[in-house]
Amino acid sequence: MTAHDDLLHRWTTTLRATAAADAPDPVPYGAELLKRWAEPHRRYHTTAHLAAVLAHVDTLAGEAAEPDLVRLAAWFHDAVYRPDRSENEQRSAALAERALPEAGLAPAATAEVARLVRLTTTHAPAPGDRNGAVLCDADLAVLAGAPEAYASYAAAVRDEYAFVPDPAFRTGRAAVLRDLLALPTLFRTPHGRTHWESPARRNLTTELALLDA
Repeated sequence: MTAHDDLLHRWTTTLRATAAADAPDPVPYGAELLKRWAEPHRRYHTTAHLAAVLAHVDTLAGEAAEPDLVRLAAWFHDAVYRPDRSENEQRSAALAERALPEAGLAPAATAEVARLVRLTTTHAPAPGDRNGAVLCDADLAVLAGAPEAYASYAAAVRDEYAFVPDPAFRTGRAAVLRDLLALPTLFRTPHGRTHWESPARRNLTTELALLDA
C-alpha cells in the first residue's frame, strides 16, 4: 500500500466512524484533500506532515475527548496553505465547514472540527480543552524530533519561504522561536510535557543560536 493509499484508507475509516449511516462515499472528499496537501508549492506542509500529525494524534488519542474529530481536524488544519498569506487556518476551517456536512457529519461535530482547525492559529487551547490540547501537541511534535529530523524540518520551512530575503527570514524566524521559548510550556498533554518538552526546547534553542550567529 502506498503512502497515498494509506492516508486515503485512514480518512475513509475515520469519516465512516463519525458520519451518518447514509453518508455519501467518503473517498472523493479524501482524494480532494490529498490533492491539496500535495500542492507543488508546499515543502513542509505536505502529505508527510499530515501523516506525522495523524500518527501523533494516535499516540495521544487516549487524552482526547473525541479522537476521531481531532483526526478530522488534522486533515483540514493545513488543507488551505499559502505561505504568503496569514488567513490559512480560517480558510481551512471554512473548507471543513463546507465539506463535512456534505460528507455526512453532524452540525455539532462539524463545528468542533472547525473550532479545532482555527485553534492551530495560536496553538493555545484553554485549560480542559482535551481535543484542542491533542491537536496542538500533535502539530507541534515536530519540534521534538531528533536533531537531524529537526534540521530537515527547519530547512523545509525555509524552502517554503524562499520568496522571503534571507535577512528578513532570519529576523522573523528568530522572533517566532523566541516567542515559543518564552511560553511556560510548549505542550499541553501529559505525554507531550513528559516526552516532547525538553527535546523541543533544545532544538529551538539550537536553531535560534544558529540564526543569531
